[in-house]
Amino acid sequence: MGFLHFLLSFLLFLVFSGLQFVYGNPELRALMEMKVALDPENRFLASWTSDGDPCSGSFEGVACNEHRKVANITLQGKGLTGKISPAVAGLKCLSGLYLHYNCLSGEIPAEISNLTELSDLYLDVNNLSGTIPPEIGHMASLQVLQLCGNQLSGSIPTQVGSLKRLSVLALQHNRLTGEIPASLGNLRKLRRLNLSFNRLSGSIPARLADIPQLEVLDVQNNTLTGVVSTALKKLNEGFQYGNNPGLCGVRFSSLRVCTAFDQGSIVQPESSGWNTNNTTSKKIPESANFRKQCNLTHCSDSSKFPQIAVVAGVITVTFTFLGAGFLIFCWHRRRKQKIGSAFDMSDDRLSTDQAKEFYTKSASPLVSLEYSNGRDPFADGRNGDGLSQEFLHDFRFNLEEVESATQYFSEVNLLGRSNFSSVYKGILRDGSLVTIRSINATSCKSEEAEFVKGLSLLTSLRHENLVRLRGFCCSRGRGECFLIYDFAPKGSLSQYLDVEDGSSRVLDWSTRVSVINGIAKGIRYLHSNEANKPAIVHRNISAEKILIDQQFNPLISDSGLSKLLADDIVFSALKVSAALGYLPPEYITTGRFTEKSDIFAFGVIILQILSGKRTLTNLMRLAAEICTLEEFIDTNLKGKFSESEAAKLAKIALTCTHELPDHRPTIEALIQELSNCATSS
Repeated sequence: MGFLHFLLSFLLFLVFSGLQFVYGNPELRALMEMKVALDPENRFLASWTSDGDPCSGSFEGVACNEHRKVANITLQGKGLTGKISPAVAGLKCLSGLYLHYNCLSGEIPAEISNLTELSDLYLDVNNLSGTIPPEIGHMASLQVLQLCGNQLSGSIPTQVGSLKRLSVLALQHNRLTGEIPASLGNLRKLRRLNLSFNRLSGSIPARLADIPQLEVLDVQNNTLTGVVSTALKKLNEGFQYGNNPGLCGVRFSSLRVCTAFDQGSIVQPESSGWNTNNTTSKKIPESANFRKQCNLTHCSDSSKFPQIAVVAGVITVTFTFLGAGFLIFCWHRRRKQKIGSAFDMSDDRLSTDQAKEFYTKSASPLVSLEYSNGRDPFADGRNGDGLSQEFLHDFRFNLEEVESATQYFSEVNLLGRSNFSSVYKGILRDGSLVTIRSINATSCKSEEAEFVKGLSLLTSLRHENLVRLRGFCCSRGRGECFLIYDFAPKGSLSQYLDVEDGSSRVLDWSTRVSVINGIAKGIRYLHSNEANKPAIVHRNISAEKILIDQQFNPLISDSGLSKLLADDIVFSALKVSAALGYLPPEYITTGRFTEKSDIFAFGVIILQILSGKRTLTNLMRLAAEICTLEEFIDTNLKGKFSESEAAKLAKIALTCTHELPDHRPTIEALIQELSNCATSS
């Protein structure tokens, strides 16, 4: 009887202990609530279980501190499609939250401000909406706040100026409105402030120039107005202010000089924090927007007539130029339509009236690269990086050729469109097929010399496993640059993944091995210094970037393209690659790309080719590690593959995707391994 009593007590103890662990552990409860919100279909966070231990290492992306409290959640690029749960506030010791490069929606919960020990908050490149919660100003430990690449609206809370430890504030590529809070001048440790590509208005607070450690201030592509403090000149190229026509100032090469009209809406630009009125001793706190002096009570009526006269004169001149410009534009377009029609090569193509589609783009910094009228863009001696006339003759196209090839950018020829470019299929006058990428000039490097240098590099790339750039064309009128590539008739490698059994797109084993070897050779060329070419890190190799020619040879596309594009555009373009696992783990901490980054992406591609799947699971990776080939190799092959070769390729892929970059092979070692793999099979 005593034994039965003991056994019953023991069983009750076990049951009670288990329940107490699940329901008595607030961090576990918080994680389980977060899981339901972040991953509603339980596709990516299956390892988070109610009977598990978050600090055992079994919870994917969860790391604990020495006190067995959750300290970091690292889930960037996992494909999460849910929302951020207010339950995150239950993780009191959280110091890093990395949820960037996902597809999260909804609002940022105000409860996140309860994470007073959080130093890094990465929510960038998602689909978050709503406003930035002002409660964020309570997060005293915050050092990095990355909210860029979302759909956030409303104004920037003034409370952000309370984050005394903040070193990085990235809010670019959202829908933010209102003025830049002058309180941001309180962030004395701020190094990088990026507010570009929003809808911000008002002026740039002069107090920002007083931040001692500020290195980068990017306010491009907003609707800012007023005088720019010359004190910001100390940032040199770190100060980016393009595409804000309302800004003016002195000592800035790309800023217009302020006029008498501007003086009606400014105060002393060199002031910092306080603006002193000349006729009173009253101090006026600086707002984000300089106020019009005539809103102050000391303004006299005698000053109004000259201002009205100036305004009337400016308006008259403006409308005169607009009317003349409109007439010239109409004449020019009618002339180009006639020229374009003269080169239609077949009756089955759409007429210009049916196909032409015009895009109105803003003026670009590439104004000297205008080819539409046959004008030599470098005739005035601006040869970029020493580009020769022979170079220009070999590679330049004029706008009429591009328009004719694409049937005036007809939707019929549109192959794809992203946030920064559109891709068209085209037919040149010699009958050859090409792919034409149209890039908005606002997405390109702001410095023309850097852009031309990148263009020179792209045209120098020549390898059998790289897509060949045939030429380029930049149009001031359209505000676009066009890159003309050879056409790849078999599409991209991604089209040969996740195909149904029996599909004509199922690649046989020998083709898969050939594609892997071809990609490796293309990467070796990029990473080498041969033919007076600098070593190039691709940054964004993926199945989408591998094109297939008529003979099923792989061609790496977009090589060197990052040399042309603005850094924030390159950053935004990485979202898909991150979601599919092409970005290496070290990118989260360094933010930099190396040759080992390309090796990591290549390893992922090998696994995709072997499995025939776009998305790789942990189970598939485990099967590759233990060489359980029947659970890993594409079933569409129906067993028709070399087991020894498959095992060696899987091993190579796992080495390429090692968590530590130093443990990944160089491309030369990879080529040797692949060669050994082929000879021993």
